[in-house]
Amino acid sequence: MVTVSRSSVFQRNLLLSIGGIFLLFAICFCIYQYQREKEYKIDILHSRLQMYNYDIMQVLGEDGITSRHQFLSYVRQHPLKGLRVSVIDRQGRVLLDSNEPHPDSLDNHLGRTEIQQALRDGNGFDLKRTSQSTHETYFYSATRFKRVIVRTAVPYSAELTQSLRADNTYIYFSIALTLLLGSVLYISTRRISRHIGYLREFAIKAENGEPLDHELERHLPDDELGDISHTIIMLYWKLRHAEEDKARLKRQLTQNAAHELKTPAMSIHGYLESILDNPDMPEDKKKHFLERCYAQSERMNKLLLDMSALTRLDEMDANHFRNSEEYQQVDVVQIVRSILDDTALALQEKGITPRLKMPPQVIIAADASLIYSIFRNLIDNVIAYATDASLVEITCKPVVRDNSGLYEFSVSDNGPGVEPQHLEHLFERFYRVDKGRSRKLGGTGLGLAIVKNAVTVHGGTVTALPTPGGGLTVRFTLQA
Repeated sequence: MVTVSRSSVFQRNLLLSIGGIFLLFAICFCIYQYQREKEYKIDILHSRLQMYNYDIMQVLGEDGITSRHQFLSYVRQHPLKGLRVSVIDRQGRVLLDSNEPHPDSLDNHLGRTEIQQALRDGNGFDLKRTSQSTHETYFYSATRFKRVIVRTAVPYSAELTQSLRADNTYIYFSIALTLLLGSVLYISTRRISRHIGYLREFAIKAENGEPLDHELERHLPDDELGDISHTIIMLYWKLRHAEEDKARLKRQLTQNAAHELKTPAMSIHGYLESILDNPDMPEDKKKHFLERCYAQSERMNKLLLDMSALTRLDEMDANHFRNSEEYQQVDVVQIVRSILDDTALALQEKGITPRLKMPPQVIIAADASLIYSIFRNLIDNVIAYATDASLVEITCKPVVRDNSGLYEFSVSDNGPGVEPQHLEHLFERFYRVDKGRSRKLGGTGLGLAIVKNAVTVHGGTVTALPTPGGGLTVRFTLQA
């Protein structure tokens, strides 16, 4: 019941947050589009009147435009319904007006909006201004020429008002699209919430050691969330039905995996719930919460990748590996140098200097990705846990054991090292020397387990021992 309730809250908050953002976007889009449509219609009318202004000036010229006879003759020959044409000098005096036989009686037009724009920009317009002489409402469009300004005006008839009205079709389209996407969003959030609830229920049951049925697995979606859930569930069933001598280890893996996943999942849920429940939260605090969510998701992702790598290694043995298509000749030195390049910044920040004591080339038959994982996990382990270390040394030398040629590698640091009682447990899954400290540093507890399994797959052995003078040394062999 608690799971369902929390899932419903998560769904509601997710739906409201995403839906609210989309609705706000749709409203802003409609307002913007309405304004844009209206401006477009006004620009069309203004352009048509500007063309008329240029035509009358082109036909009559600077001299003929001031002749009342020629001016009125042109206006009568080119009639537009309700059109009013005026000729105004640069001081704002009306020289001629098609609707006013005595233009001298008209007020000075210098302060009119369209005249000011024309004097400044070459042309201008004004919307819905009532004429003081005719008491009609006009749309004015003025054009500045060398000596005069030609202004045309059309009255606001029902036809003109309709032509200037913005097309509202996009509003209906936006409403329909909003409803459609809202429905899709509701279905998606409900689906995500339901499957998170299933996954949480599984994690809680696994952590508490309760019986787990196959019903949960039938609810899994066919997407990334389903893949993650399926991976966790399949790991559990594989561990449960494993060999007797590995039963304890594999039960521990499942319980720890559930615990490790639950912690970042609940952290992410808590941070997101805080953000959604507090819309007025300061931006710096909200950014901090989102950064913590990202860090926890990265931790979950690394844990799942490490668990997947261990599962893959469990399915392998040395014979299977050498007979597989993954067999290839790799240069270990080149891989190590690549890792040192990848971790150079982290090493520098920790004040750790890498030292490489290896031949120019070390060629072995191996899986390049697993060899990379071995050295990368060991170097990452030094960066994360070798507090106050100033040196990490990587060595390689050929050895012969049981008539077999091997390469013996070691990765050593001069940090504080590990107490002797912990050395034999370092390669166990989820084993932590200091549980609280290790978790804060972001480790998954699987890095050295991956190292051990990858070395075993390549027919080698691995041990951990103190570095003379202080520190930890991991020594392992790989078949030449």
